[in-house]
Amino acid sequence: MEAADYEVLSVREQLFHERVRECIISTLLFATLYILCHIALTHFKKPAEFTTVDDEDATVNKIALELCTFTLAVALGAVLLLPFSIISNEVLLSLPRNYYIQWLNGSLIHGLWNLVFLFSNLSLIFLMPFAYFFTESEGFAGSRKGVLGRVYETVVMLMLLTLLVLGMVWVASAIVDNNKASRESLYDFWEYYLPYLYSCISFLGVLLLLVCTPLGLARMFSVTGKLLVKPRLLEDLEEQLYCSAFEEAALTRRICNPTSCWLPLDMELLHRQVLTLQTQRVLLEKRRKASAWQRNLGYPLAMLCLLVLTGLAVLIVAIHILELLIDEAAMPRGMQGASLGQVSFSKLGSFGAVIQVVLIFYLMVSSVVGFYSSPLFRGLRPRWHDTAMTQIIGNCVCLLVLSSALPVFSRTLGLTRFDLLGDFGRFNWLGNFYIVFLYNAAFTGLTTLCLVKTFTAAVRAELIRAFGLDRLPLPVSGFPRASRKTQHQ
Repeated sequence: MEAADYEVLSVREQLFHERVRECIISTLLFATLYILCHIALTHFKKPAEFTTVDDEDATVNKIALELCTFTLAVALGAVLLLPFSIISNEVLLSLPRNYYIQWLNGSLIHGLWNLVFLFSNLSLIFLMPFAYFFTESEGFAGSRKGVLGRVYETVVMLMLLTLLVLGMVWVASAIVDNNKASRESLYDFWEYYLPYLYSCISFLGVLLLLVCTPLGLARMFSVTGKLLVKPRLLEDLEEQLYCSAFEEAALTRRICNPTSCWLPLDMELLHRQVLTLQTQRVLLEKRRKASAWQRNLGYPLAMLCLLVLTGLAVLIVAIHILELLIDEAAMPRGMQGASLGQVSFSKLGSFGAVIQVVLIFYLMVSSVVGFYSSPLFRGLRPRWHDTAMTQIIGNCVCLLVLSSALPVFSRTLGLTRFDLLGDFGRFNWLGNFYIVFLYNAAFTGLTTLCLVKTFTAAVRAELIRAFGLDRLPLPVSGFPRASRKTQHQ
């Protein structure tokens, strides 16, 4: 063989080893996420659904739980996708020729983006509908009972749902873009149909983030206040402990003497309320034993950090709005090749990249808090060891929709300059200036409105509580005033 042939073989062998290394790294990363998600779902699932007398139902629930674990792992991977890419770029910039980080390259990052996109499509369009229909199925009438009969019914339902969604997307594409080429492109299921459908789902996820994130940013202050110990000026733990003990004693008296009340009592509900009050009292005891440093320093610092992060996020988005009006390069766009380690995606270098990562995680946590705080999705909130299987499926779907839209959400708001890789950058609406501009303006306006409303209400409530005005017999607005006849009686 000639030298050129040996060179071609060596290049092919090197590419083969790189692909194998990337597959091993991707598998290890996904296995780690899968184990973490499995542990989390195990603590939220309802044990009675997995230890039933009917082994068939228990088997179906176990299979559905594994599918939910896979979907939740994909959602967690979508959350970590953009921060991992930003950090990898800064590491390659700082250590360009380090031997121990040669595995970290643009090909690996690009492959991770493609895998997350693929698994997100797979989970949203096939796995989660399959899990839901599988748990609700009973098998066709006249067929043999068992798991296999449920599988047949689920597959048929899933095929009918796929045809329905395919027809709806085809009609929507024909209405939005009345072009023969665009309609014919939908016949190519893999190359055009799935990315188009995922583009619609991602757009809905971005709109959901637009609503939930401002609400979550405002709720983060109250949620953090419940987790931390407030200064004595803002919180009276002795009074809360006294009220909790009084309520617990009253409920215990009802349980011990059920005949003293002429109304029928729900004993299971009373026992559950007593357990809740006991848990609340234990937490209050721990908070009362907190040190002065935790009480007087931890709470103000946490509130200050939340205020700084929220203000910084709003400021960055406001600056991005001005950049959209001036520079066309501020528009979000896709990037086919991941050219990492060449230039920093932040004007502040590594420090700016760390701020970007912190803001991305902060906005994701805020969006989840806002999602579960909204009246529409409050019923989906998981409960410790008391979450039904269908509720777990709904939570996994919603979290995947939110997390898979996070890279597009962050790039649209200008939180990072890292361009979208793979099929994430193929969404048609990303190139529309009016949509991007109105989205940024709406985010800034909604966040400012929620923060102003929350802070004014919170400051007013804390001042009333601090000065003891809440104990005064003042008339409460929202309740009808008693009539004169009632007052004389």
